[in-house]
Amino acid sequence: MFYTLLFILSSMVFIVLSINVFYFFVFAVAGKLWKVKASVSSTRYSKMVVFIPAYKEDAVILHSATAAIQQEYPSDHYQVIVIADHLKPETIAKLKQIPVEVIEVQFEKSTKIKSLNFAVSALTKAYDTVVVLDSDNIMQSDFLSRMNNELQAGCRAVQGHRVAKNEDTDMAFLDAMSEEINNHLFRKGHYNLGFSSALIGSAMAFEFELFKRLIKGIHSVGEDKELELALLKEKVKIAYVEEALVYDEKVQDIEVFGNQRRRWLASQLNIFKTYFFPSFIELFARGNVDYFNKAFQSALIPRVLLLGFLTVMAFVSIFLSLRPFMPAWIGLWLLYVVTLMLAVPGRFYNRKLMNAVLKVPAVFLKMVALLFKLKGAGKTFVHTPHSTTNIKQD
Repeated sequence: MFYTLLFILSSMVFIVLSINVFYFFVFAVAGKLWKVKASVSSTRYSKMVVFIPAYKEDAVILHSATAAIQQEYPSDHYQVIVIADHLKPETIAKLKQIPVEVIEVQFEKSTKIKSLNFAVSALTKAYDTVVVLDSDNIMQSDFLSRMNNELQAGCRAVQGHRVAKNEDTDMAFLDAMSEEINNHLFRKGHYNLGFSSALIGSAMAFEFELFKRLIKGIHSVGEDKELELALLKEKVKIAYVEEALVYDEKVQDIEVFGNQRRRWLASQLNIFKTYFFPSFIELFARGNVDYFNKAFQSALIPRVLLLGFLTVMAFVSIFLSLRPFMPAWIGLWLLYVVTLMLAVPGRFYNRKLMNAVLKVPAVFLKMVALLFKLKGAGKTFVHTPHSTTNIKQD
């Protein structure tokens, strides 16, 4: 009886983890097939507003705002607006000297989506396009031009390529590598196979009126995922521009990582509870594969947890000599390792990689602990402090 139950349980766990591994593997291979083709350069320029929500980000916002006004894009066709939430008076005064426009907000419970909604409604000028950055983001000088090319080609929502501007600690290196895996799987790999790119919360551009209408119905701290689902429900395809670069600060230590991932896990759980089962109606009633695919992602096990679970199951199968599961578990673990290797850009295969890999067991245990601390995390904004201003040069 014991071995029968063990066999049934092992089979169920194996099927669930296999679905996760094969899903990631398909898009890892797709991301290697070809380069994302960018639209041709356009001689028409959208009127753009670039929003930079900044909550207690006095340490980095001046540098980010100064960099934001140095685009190759025609200066009379874009406006940088810092949404100043709890910034110091002296910081606001310096921002106005750069010059950028400043919209001051004060919320009892601050969230990014509240700031964006307030700023959109406070605008006095008309714009064609809205670009959203994070307070630590630095746009490459041709970023707006590349995004404009896609918008002029008919795209209504565009995600740029967010990359690390710092890899100065093992944790930052691991976080940078994790983001590039996400870029490969959920942006490049998806877009190569005809799906929409995933949004990432910044380095993204939208048709202004579309953005203004959709964000009114969003209230959670996982605003990027809800916005993505709202776009996909209307069958708006999200383009991905791999060469439109925005530099983003990566977390420096495991505690900051934990706070950030706790919010992300809670957001994923909320998306699953709210959208997963209704997505079947979208799939079968309206043929909305993109929407279903996005909702399905909320049921996937986070990659670090998946790697940890597969490693544990492979060792357990060896220790207990669980034939025929031992070769199956080892094979599935190897397939997942190959998947991750396919998704990691070549520049990460350097002397820092081993030190970062040695951090993975601690990160796995941290993620497991976070699973028991999700209550309330999806409703409360957790601020991730930033301090880095220098962009890493390869």
